[in-house]
Amino acid sequence: MFARIGRLAVGRPWLVIAVWLIAAIALAVAAPALKSTSDQAEFLPSHYESVQVSKIEQQSFPQHEQPAAVIVFQRTDGAPLGAGDKEDVAKVAAALQGKGYEKVRKVEASPEAVSPDGRIALADIVATTKDAYDEKLSENVKSLRADAKSLVAGTSLKFGVTGQAASALDSKESSGDTDAMIMMATLLLIVVLLGAIFRSPLIAVLPVVMIMVVFMVASGLISTLAEVAGLQADNSVSTIMIVVLFGVGTDYLLFLLFRYREFLRAGQEPREAMAQAVARVGETITSAAGAVIVAFLALTLSTMGMLRAMGPALAISVGVSLLAALTLVPAVFALLGRAAFWPSKAWRREPKNALAGKVGALTARRPALVAGVSGGLLVVLALGALGFKAEFDTGSSLPKNLESVQAMKDLQNGFSAGQTDPSTVYLRSTTGGKLDPGALDGFRRTLTGVEGVDQVSTAVPNPDGTVAQFSVILKYNPVTEQAIDLVDGTLRDTAHRGAPQGTQALVGGTTAVLADVRDAVDHDYTVVFPVAGIAIMLILGLLLRSAVAPWYLMLSVGLGFTATLGATVWLFQSVKGEHGLLFTLPVIVYLFVVAIGTDYNILMVARLREEVGHGRDPREAVRLAVAQSAPTMASAAVILAGTFGVLMLAGNSMLQQMGFAVAFGILLTAFVMALFLVPAVTALLGRRAWWPGRGATPEQPPVAQPRYETVG
Repeated sequence: MFARIGRLAVGRPWLVIAVWLIAAIALAVAAPALKSTSDQAEFLPSHYESVQVSKIEQQSFPQHEQPAAVIVFQRTDGAPLGAGDKEDVAKVAAALQGKGYEKVRKVEASPEAVSPDGRIALADIVATTKDAYDEKLSENVKSLRADAKSLVAGTSLKFGVTGQAASALDSKESSGDTDAMIMMATLLLIVVLLGAIFRSPLIAVLPVVMIMVVFMVASGLISTLAEVAGLQADNSVSTIMIVVLFGVGTDYLLFLLFRYREFLRAGQEPREAMAQAVARVGETITSAAGAVIVAFLALTLSTMGMLRAMGPALAISVGVSLLAALTLVPAVFALLGRAAFWPSKAWRREPKNALAGKVGALTARRPALVAGVSGGLLVVLALGALGFKAEFDTGSSLPKNLESVQAMKDLQNGFSAGQTDPSTVYLRSTTGGKLDPGALDGFRRTLTGVEGVDQVSTAVPNPDGTVAQFSVILKYNPVTEQAIDLVDGTLRDTAHRGAPQGTQALVGGTTAVLADVRDAVDHDYTVVFPVAGIAIMLILGLLLRSAVAPWYLMLSVGLGFTATLGATVWLFQSVKGEHGLLFTLPVIVYLFVVAIGTDYNILMVARLREEVGHGRDPREAVRLAVAQSAPTMASAAVILAGTFGVLMLAGNSMLQQMGFAVAFGILLTAFVMALFLVPAVTALLGRRAWWPGRGATPEQPPVAQPRYETVG
């Protein structure tokens, strides 16, 4: 099949290129734009308590107002606020209210919002949207800060704006234009590395152009399916899609070009060489893409809407990349022929690849030692994963000099940390009758007695008296682990048990949402990962015609995943002293290290199988496969790891964690697992690794292999 695809692509290159360009332009022009969404009901399933609370709030308290941000006022000399200072606070708040910001409903300074020690006063900023990351709201908060600065001039006051909307603004600004940074770094790495490998400006630039065409086609398909077929996807997938396309697209292109160059060196004509390259590595590329697609599609089993939407979109992107690797890339290089390598003539000569040859020879000669050392390294790193702590407070990752961070610290000096974002408890009648005021007072006293709760407001009933709302201020920052544990444990348990007869109590708010997200993530780890692992094993079994190899390959992948998490824990929690790691980090590692990193394992074992199929001794097959595959894997891994490594330059520690984990995990997968551990285990097992098969059946005699004089 792949031989026919290769012959078609190189036989009618202009037609293939024209089809791709027409598709890209048509989809770019006609496809609808992806919309953004922040609907919590779409983020979590309806059976979660926080989502049920959101529905109760919409039905019974549509006018319920929760501050999106808080202005923290204090004197410049740190003294208690006097009567004149409090008047100035009220005047500033009134003046800001009069500005008429588009997404701000009101700015209000309550006389009661003064700390017990009299040093801090608060003004609430109530927004017209519940989305703290709303772009217009961020612009309003930025403008409000500038206006407040001029308004406090000439007074004894200083201020800072904190809360969800302010933290969202600071997070966005502190990370800079991360998308542009990733894109530029990726383009630079691809151009520089491909130029260094092939010493050709055309080969350095062409992949970037082709991947951009693929991006246009994939984006158009996803947005069209979202509009027509109801595919859940929003514009947040675009950023991650860029990285996925450049990562897998470059990998597949390199897999093909290295084999193409190999056949050219053997004396074949360009079109024949490219058709043969597609025939030889087409199955490998397809299997690699299949593993990634399956891993992404497994996300549809997630309980979180964000991941369910991301999975199919990324799977479509990889599918389009695969189609381009099998058709567009061969067509372009068939037209260029040997001119693609201009001005270099180095492609004609076999590289010495001395280091790759030494690695291959060592692995073939001492497989037990190599397996022990590489496996032992992964095990040691994996031990660090036992100390993994999930961090839900994204604000803690921000630089300490940001206004929202400083203002939150000042607020906590005078108020409970939960003041900026109280939890909400709803008590509703299950009989349809009005709630008893006496029972409401008793329920309030029950909530007030919970350890960790600072204040509970009096009950606010809805118009028909069937639902009552209580605002609960915690002693802890609402997004910290302490607050999440309290809400998910004692507070919910107490509220549920303490609900008067004929009523039901439900706990909601930001902290409750995070508690439910934590439960959803834990559920996903036990469902998504095993399903994806089984599916990938089946793909490996079909590719290798083996019932043995898939088992140790997946075990190595699992070890690599755990080692990546462990190394990140060692660095950020043990060395840098971070309280915890981004709670979605295991999913991110899964997406990019397990799914995409499996490509390198597939490339290696496919080459091993091919060499065994040519009748070579298993250890000789290992020597040749490692020597031939190492340059391809090294180039692809460095490009992909470098793309994410750029995130370590960001000021946000969560972005640093993400950048390190993915970059390190990819390098670990390529240079430790695929280059050492997997070949060494394969050498130890010998022909048993391919049971019940006996390796590949060659379609033609093997291409002449280079000599590695340095290894003897």
